[in-house]
Amino acid sequence: MIPPSDFTQRVLAAGDPGLREVGVGPWEEEHPDEPRPEGEQFDAQLLDEGDRRNVMDKYRYWTVEAIKSDLDRQGRYGFEVAIENWTHDFNIGSIVRTANAFTAHAVHIIGPKKWNRKGSLMTELYQHVYNHASIEEFVDNVTEQAQREGKPRPRIIALDIVPGAVPIETYDFPTNCIMIFGAEGPGLTSKALELADDVVYISQTGSVRSLNAGAAAAVAMHTWVMQHGNIK
Repeated sequence: MIPPSDFTQRVLAAGDPGLREVGVGPWEEEHPDEPRPEGEQFDAQLLDEGDRRNVMDKYRYWTVEAIKSDLDRQGRYGFEVAIENWTHDFNIGSIVRTANAFTAHAVHIIGPKKWNRKGSLMTELYQHVYNHASIEEFVDNVTEQAQREGKPRPRIIALDIVPGAVPIETYDFPTNCIMIFGAEGPGLTSKALELADDVVYISQTGSVRSLNAGAAAAVAMHTWVMQHGNIK
């Protein structure tokens, strides 16, 4: 467990009433005048003990599998996300969390199966996550999967600031695509850039060379959603 910061310790010691607890408590405490809900989507333990997970309110007290199935039923977006896992980058978890927030169709981890889950806040449980030993295997696997389904292979879009890349502000994302992200610092490997169909970068005007990898992934996914998402 990560110890609370000095600021958090001072706030807690002062009993700041502005702090609020995330989620809901046991069903009987939250809804004393309502009958306990029934249905296979509900988790008995969560109903008994409360649900403090990082989920939308409509999914309170639901099982992990019920939430994942409902996301599939309502329809995930047409883009997928791939991440090269060569440095055990802490941003991987953040990218997976963002992929879940924007209902990415799938997440691909390229490299070692063990990856840094710290920033994902368990959101990988609600995603379809696939592992590939190498970038070449990843391309082969998604190509074969598309052929089995009788569909065109998703267009592979690398996100990195390299010569020849096009600015995201003028790029039209395909509806069927996989965005691939590299590690914080070194970015994507040369092989990933070579095998990508397009290379896109996020325009910047400050002094740093690149955005944080997790932030760049969020910008890219949200750009796709702005172009193709069902925004209501």
